[in-house]
Amino acid sequence: MPDLGAPKNLFDRIGIPKSLATGYLALALFMIGDGVEQGYLSAFLTDEGFSAGRIALMFTLYGVTAGISAWMAAALSDVIGPRRLMLAGAAIWVVFHVLFVTLGVLEHVEVLLLACYGLRGFGYPLFAYGFLMWVIRTARPQRLGMAVGWFWFAYIAGFSTLSPLVAKASIAAIGPLPTLWAAMCVIAAGTAVALTVRAPGGDRPPVRADENPLRSLLTGVSILWQEPKVAVAGVVRVINGVSQFGFPVFLPVYFTRSLDFSLGDWLTIYSVMYMVNLGCNLLAGYWSDRYGISPVVRWMGCAGCAVTTVAFYYVPTTTHSFWLSLLTGCLFCACLAGFSPMSALMPLLAPRRTGAAMAGLNLGAGLGTAAGPALVSLCLTPLGVEGVMWVFGACYALGAALTLFLRVAPRTREPVPGGELPVG
Repeated sequence: MPDLGAPKNLFDRIGIPKSLATGYLALALFMIGDGVEQGYLSAFLTDEGFSAGRIALMFTLYGVTAGISAWMAAALSDVIGPRRLMLAGAAIWVVFHVLFVTLGVLEHVEVLLLACYGLRGFGYPLFAYGFLMWVIRTARPQRLGMAVGWFWFAYIAGFSTLSPLVAKASIAAIGPLPTLWAAMCVIAAGTAVALTVRAPGGDRPPVRADENPLRSLLTGVSILWQEPKVAVAGVVRVINGVSQFGFPVFLPVYFTRSLDFSLGDWLTIYSVMYMVNLGCNLLAGYWSDRYGISPVVRWMGCAGCAVTTVAFYYVPTTTHSFWLSLLTGCLFCACLAGFSPMSALMPLLAPRRTGAAMAGLNLGAGLGTAAGPALVSLCLTPLGVEGVMWVFGACYALGAALTLFLRVAPRTREPVPGGELPVG
């Protein structure tokens, strides 16, 4: 049950439940291990002889399974409990990562490369969102928003900010293939730290007669046609992820092969971009409280990403400048933060069905992890890198138009803290 006592220590004062403090560390470590490869895997597999189409398909399959897993995580946590769900996610990750590296990469069996990497996608959402459910159960209600905010901070810091720096150092020291094995060691470390968490709420909760985990999953889909605005918000959430999850499929290859950036320079750009994103998430939240959620999503998120996505092709291509490329990438990630208030928008779109609305948003976020790689797979060969960047930009322009249908009445109550997938 939630800790209802008054703040007595540093963790309580900053909004982290003391009993879950090591869990946040475990999450950051796990996401570092999961994200180590994202900045260089496509370039590495290209060097190993795999085609761009196969690599894009691999990332697409991974996005599909990760999206399904994220959508199911909340309901599964009610069936087996967050602790077991986290351990199941770690086990899935390790098993299929070993098979991916040994059979897919080393043996060059393309079918197993696709299958094992795709199935590994079930792993990290179970670990990460299992812990999120643990946070929601344990944190004091008046501190829940801060506790969830720290969850996203640890998630993004590990996955998008620290992991490229770890990859850069590891590749320089031991090479790209051993770095894939080293990632598993970081995953194991995160799992080991998670085993030390003894907070209440980690076991399966008592099942109430009016609760049905399967029904919870289905309502997250059915609300999409019962509440059209929720469906529109889900599409915008898919659009949010196209560049974020599409870039790692082809930009490492483009920057290192076509533009002659070193892999270390690219990984530095990628890491610093998301450092900027961390701070701008807070700024987007402040602006959404002041000017409204839809305008921030429309102008900062959609319109900003439409421009900066295209700029992230032309500036590096025409200047070959590390610093200008870094600046453009940072501007893109600053605009990407404009999507972060969407979780607060859902209770306003469906105030009587907040849980189902959040499940629908999670589904859209999950599909976004697959949409970006899928667009790369479809467009890279016929249109090239330039064409793909314009397609991504056009998606964000479409998103800006869709936000016109997301106007809501001024907020009259605090939004319920939710558990949507990360927005960068």
